[in-house]
Amino acid sequence: MIIYEPAGKAREYAALAANLYSGCGHGCKYCYAPAVLRRDKEQFHSTPKPRVNVLTELYKDCQQLKRKDVPPILFSFTTDPYQPIEVEHKITRAGIKMLHDYGLSVEILTKGGMRATRDFDLLKEKDAFATTLTFLNSRDSEKWEPNAALPADRIRAMKLAYSKGIRVWVSLEPVIDPEQSLEIIRLTHMFVDLFKVGKLNHHPLEAEIDWYGFGWKAKNLLEKLGCNYYLKHDLRQKMKKAI
Repeated sequence: MIIYEPAGKAREYAALAANLYSGCGHGCKYCYAPAVLRRDKEQFHSTPKPRVNVLTELYKDCQQLKRKDVPPILFSFTTDPYQPIEVEHKITRAGIKMLHDYGLSVEILTKGGMRATRDFDLLKEKDAFATTLTFLNSRDSEKWEPNAALPADRIRAMKLAYSKGIRVWVSLEPVIDPEQSLEIIRLTHMFVDLFKVGKLNHHPLEAEIDWYGFGWKAKNLLEKLGCNYYLKHDLRQKMKKAI
């Protein structure tokens, strides 16, 4: 199966998801996917490719789900639907069309920036476009996410989606520089329908960040600006520290 039910922390993002590619060329330093999938990290980032028979398997899943009341299917968790090789393979575009053919909706989660705008013509009322934003500073982004679209490029894609009436949400996870994450909220809330805020996991820097302070600053700022938001369980737990 290509469409599956995420478990654990991923469940907070989507009830159904599909990973159309194996590996991801963005090469993010904080990427958890190789460890979860028990893949060599270098190979995972250097040799991404479409999953074997991906569209055939997606077709089978769509047939089973058609006419059922199912939530949107997220593209993607362990890879990026608009990593550079999507320009050639167009698997994500084909996948969106297939979901729609069977009355299903899609939520895109990507660091691909303007690469994703190619498919905005396909997105409908029940679909959504989401972007992971970790930094505003291009130098930091190039260090941590060397092959992903730069922050300004991602924000440009978000603005375009919003202007076309596409529902837009932002994943503020991982949080590596709390002040930059807070500034992202300030600079983008005018064209974001929902913020999903998490923390940093599985990285030594996690222990150096004041999650209690960041969590409450983020919550207070989001409420002050009138934003819709969701705080992930891990962050909420850190915010329970006694004063």
